[in-house]
Amino acid sequence: MKTSLGAFVIGLGLAGAALAAHAQATPVGTWKTIDDETKKEKSLVRISESNGVLSGRVEKLLDPTAPPDPVCKDCTDERKDKPIQGMTILRNVKQDAGDKALWSGGDILDPSNGKVYRVRLKPIDNGARLEVRGYIGAPMFGRTQTWIRVE
Repeated sequence: MKTSLGAFVIGLGLAGAALAAHAQATPVGTWKTIDDETKKEKSLVRISESNGVLSGRVEKLLDPTAPPDPVCKDCTDERKDKPIQGMTILRNVKQDAGDKALWSGGDILDPSNGKVYRVRLKPIDNGARLEVRGYIGAPMFGRTQTWIRVE
C-alpha cells in the first residue's frame, strides 16, 4: 500500500510540474522583440488576453538610434501617424483549435513599414521564448522573429 501511495504522490508532483510548465508556455506576458535581420533589440511588447483573445502593444522602444517619439507614418489604417509607443501591434489572436501550442488567426503590424501580416505565435523553451511568424497567405510565405520573455 505504501508503494502505491508513494507512486501516486510522485505522479501528482510530476503532473503539477507539467501543468506549471504548460501554464508558462503562453504568449501572455512582456516580451523583448529582436529584429530578425539585424538581431538588435527593438522594443518591449506586452501581450494580454481578454475573453480568450490576445492583443499586444508596444510598451517601450529600446532602439537608441530611433528618433524620439516615432509615429507610424507608413500605416494605412487608424494607426497612421500615431505614436508607436503604446500602439497595439498584435490583434485578434486565439489559441489554435487543432494545436494547443499555437496561437493564430489574428494580425501583426510592422510599424517600421506599416505592413500588416497574419500572425502565428508559438511559445518555445517552456515559454521563455516566443516564435512570432508574420506571413501573407500561408505561414510558409513569411518570416519569423524570436522574442524573449521579460515577465
